[in-house]
Amino acid sequence: MAQFGTVFGDYFAIARYADGTWQQPEITRVAPIPLHPAAHVFHYASTCFEGFKAYRWEDGKARIFRLHDHVARMQKSAASLCMPIPDADLLANMVIDVVAKNIQDIPAPPSSLYLRPTLIGTLENIGAAASPSTEAILFVLTSPVDDYFEGGARPLKLLIEDQKARTTEQLGSTKTGGNYAAALGPTLDAKEKYGADQVLFCPGGDVQETGAANFMLISDEEILTKALDTSFLHGMTRDSILRLGENLGYKVSERNFTVDELLEAVTTHEAALSGTAASLAPVGRLVHKGKEISVMDGKPGPNAERLRTALQNIQCGAAPDTHNWLTEVA
Repeated sequence: MAQFGTVFGDYFAIARYADGTWQQPEITRVAPIPLHPAAHVFHYASTCFEGFKAYRWEDGKARIFRLHDHVARMQKSAASLCMPIPDADLLANMVIDVVAKNIQDIPAPPSSLYLRPTLIGTLENIGAAASPSTEAILFVLTSPVDDYFEGGARPLKLLIEDQKARTTEQLGSTKTGGNYAAALGPTLDAKEKYGADQVLFCPGGDVQETGAANFMLISDEEILTKALDTSFLHGMTRDSILRLGENLGYKVSERNFTVDELLEAVTTHEAALSGTAASLAPVGRLVHKGKEISVMDGKPGPNAERLRTALQNIQCGAAPDTHNWLTEVA
């Protein structure tokens, strides 16, 4: 299959907001969206999005993973950007309808249909730097994607950035494109200088997240990750792994911890990144102050694999959905 996110389903869902109300959504073939050059999104970054997946089981039906939780998070993102907030039922039904329309394009598990709801401000006003967009477009794209770990999980290398933050504190928990743009430069620099895959942002020594994923330390007994605050994204995969970890008997520790604690812990804990694309990706090496540090033996560890498998088994129907995370689509 082609590179993640470069192939799209034939149909997408779209709805417009104007005059204080959301108009009736429609399902139509994927095509360019005409926008005026003065659209608010181009000038003042009024945009947010979500990313999650649907899986097609052997019975031919699809299951969307944590649909309503993603809808709720998108509403929070829209509110933080002072954008028109999508109605929860409207957005959920747009996702369900577009999955149903593209259901034959969903590859067999563990591959899936990636879902990308996106909200953009479309008010035609280049003088609205201090005003929100009162017009918007909401759309839902689909993209058939392969198993991220086809051929085996490769341990990642992370550069520890102990000065710069990934984004601003007030927008850290908002899923908006500007946060990813802010992390891009440091990530490309880390790749060029150190061969790193990602940057682990730890401003002032506080371990937070990478440019596109949450960070965890995992031992045979414990899962350690940063406590939720507004400085970083509240990942749905992060939450799923923590809840499954509790079910499996791990002690879940959500607390702030420092780079010094991290460097000490990697002698006894596996490290991993959690996110929609990779579920739980192993980290094999860290770079700190120009020195490479191995995470345990540098290889993928059994605990991260155990947790990732537990998550995938629910998504693909090999284990019961005791948390009611799945929404069925016929």
